[in-house]
Order: sequence, then structure tokens, then C-alpha cells
Amino acid sequence: MTDVAPIRTHVADGLGVLTLGAARRRNPLSLATMRAATAALESFDADPAVRVIVIRAEGLAFSAGHDLSEMVGRTLDEEREIFAACTDLMAAVHRARQPVIAQVQGMALAAGCQLVATCDLAIAAADARFSTPGVKIGLFCSTPMILSRAVGRKRAMQMLLTGEMINAETAVDWGLINAAVPADQLDATVTDLAQRIAASSRATLAIGKRAFYDQIDRTEPDAYAAMSEVMATNAMIPDAQEGMSAFLDKRAPVWQ
Repeated sequence: MTDVAPIRTHVADGLGVLTLGAARRRNPLSLATMRAATAALESFDADPAVRVIVIRAEGLAFSAGHDLSEMVGRTLDEEREIFAACTDLMAAVHRARQPVIAQVQGMALAAGCQLVATCDLAIAAADARFSTPGVKIGLFCSTPMILSRAVGRKRAMQMLLTGEMINAETAVDWGLINAAVPADQLDATVTDLAQRIAASSRATLAIGKRAFYDQIDRTEPDAYAAMSEVMATNAMIPDAQEGMSAFLDKRAPVWQ
């Protein structure tokens, strides 16, 4: 295990696990935490042993969001530095070639909720709660508005304008997370999901993830044109040829 305060990382069985470790402070996304997490994601991305990434946290909360103690009495450039680091972290989630799963317990607030929305998949404990409460302290959750891409405009505006919590059941219904499970089953559920994904070709997963985000904002004709080319080139890679051949031969594929 590698210690990178204030986070920890380890790789096992094809999974790269990033753990937020400031449990007593509800895992705030401080400047140091965001930079360390970004570096960890980049390290996982470059590691051929990592097929899926899991972001989890210690303690009773996933993340309370930005560290407000870093945002009082600062210069404009210092405030910009914080949000640039946040943007870098969220971009690193999407840049990573591996699927990224958020494992959420307790509360995911503001930038913590933004991180959940940014991850490719998210599984939460049934008692988890989500909110974008910045409006209540005079700091509108403008960067967490990214969640509108997951839950839609009206629901996002409700969260942003009221700052009120939604429960895990609502988060599933709205599309913020994929599933809510009993808290004592959260770790096993995420590990099972991650390992089922990791059983596929790493190269194919990388192609698919990049293609998904490339097509999502295109018009339908543009999306079809771009994705047709992606599938044609995907079909030429060794793992695709091996996978199709294995299917026809009725045997298990051996990924490169």
C-alpha cells in the first residue's frame, strides 16, 4: 500500500483503489487532497495492472466538499487555484482510460457530490445523502452544476437552489447513482461490480469510455458517424479479434 497524504492508494486484483483518508473532517476536498487524488488517478491510468478504479472514503462521510477554511480571506488568484485544482481532478476522472466507480457512504456534499456525478458509475449505501448546499452559505455550487448532466436540468436546479439533501433512493431514481445497497454490503457490491467490469479487455474498456464521452454531446448523425469509425477501428485491435474468435470457437478469450 502507498501512503499519499491525505489519501491512500493500493492496487489489487485489477482494481486501483483511491481512499480519501481525512475521516475526522468528513474528507474535505482540500487543495492538497485534490492534487494528490489527481496524481493518483494519473498513476492508475498509466498502470497496466489497473483495469478499474474505485474512489472510496473512510469514516461516516464520503466527502463534505471543498475545505472552506482554505477559502476565507484569500485572494482571487488563490480562489482560482482551488477551483482549477477541482477542475483538474474531475477531468482526470474522465481522462483515465479505466472506468471509475464512486463508492459512497454517509454524505456527499457540494464538490463531493460533484465527484460522485463525475465518476462513470456510483454505488451508495442506502443511508447515503447528497446535496449541493452552497446557496445556504452564499457560495452557489456552480462547479457542482456538472450533476445536471446526470440528473437533468429541473432536478439539478432543485438541488442547487434549495441546497436540500436527497436520499439514496431519490439519487437512484434521478440517475445520480446507479444503485443503493445496505451499508454492510457496499464494499462487496462495489468490488463485485468492479471485478465483473475488469474481466473485459482493458484496451476495449478504454476505447469505449473515451467514445462514450465523445459522442454524448454530438448530434445523432454526428454521433453515428463518429462511433461507426470507432467500432471499425476497435474491430481491428488484437483483443477484439481474439474476443470474436473466442466467441466463435466457444472458448474463453485471452486478452493481451
